[in-house]
Amino acid sequence: MLASGAGASPAERQKLPPYERLTGLANHERHRRSPRRSSSGAGDPPAADPGPVPIVLVHGAANSAAVWTFWREALATGGWSVHPMNLRGHGDGPPADLAVTAMADYVADVVAFARALGPPLVLIGWSMGGLVAMMAAASISASACVALAPSAPARTVDRRRPLRRGMFGPEEYGIVSRDPSLQPAMPDLDLEERGVALAALGPESRLARDERSAGIVVEPLPCPLLIVTGTADTQWPRARYADLPFDADYVEIDGASHWGLVLSRRTLRTLIPTVTAWLRHAARA
Repeated sequence: MLASGAGASPAERQKLPPYERLTGLANHERHRRSPRRSSSGAGDPPAADPGPVPIVLVHGAANSAAVWTFWREALATGGWSVHPMNLRGHGDGPPADLAVTAMADYVADVVAFARALGPPLVLIGWSMGGLVAMMAAASISASACVALAPSAPARTVDRRRPLRRGMFGPEEYGIVSRDPSLQPAMPDLDLEERGVALAALGPESRLARDERSAGIVVEPLPCPLLIVTGTADTQWPRARYADLPFDADYVEIDGASHWGLVLSRRTLRTLIPTVTAWLRHAARA
């Protein structure tokens, strides 16, 4: 069940799908899912590579689409049509009263944005945005979904937890200074990368955060799902997804923090090709 490109011999790596031919940075693990069958018969030849499809990038809590700066540049250079979006009340997104904004509102934002582009498309989300992407995938018939250290879906909702209206800032995620040199939550980012992270920060909905704490139940996705985690991410490590209520593929990135998955250029040099190879493999499966 565990396939690690880092631990395989060169001959063994050549037998792996492209996204499993990792270069020492990532380990890949697959939770088995039933193979998808062609509606036109089992004897049909494999589908041709459909090529890059539009990718919608969904940011996390208390930040904005600016957090995707390096992802957007790398994906566009690779020929992908890239569309970072701002959720309501974030960045230059639609104005909103975040004090009463719920997770369903963020999902509605993604659905409206994606439908304007039209299918097929891919959703990639980070942190809270990863959960929002999973919640929205069925409504837009996404062809694939990638979640970078997402807020994890729950099996049940704890209705005893209070759902409070209000707002909070990035200080609740350990960011109490705007000095790039004083960011213990971003150990694998250089000063320039930390500057991008800090510029992306903003307020967040406490109601939406309380909803995530109480539990967000997501139905099994109608498309392939890849979950990416980092070994240096103490907030959302791989173990947090052990009880995920549906199938997924997994890649774990050595040394990557929560922020490193979106802004560490050292990490992204290997992570982004791994993700795009997985997308092409998933499209042909």
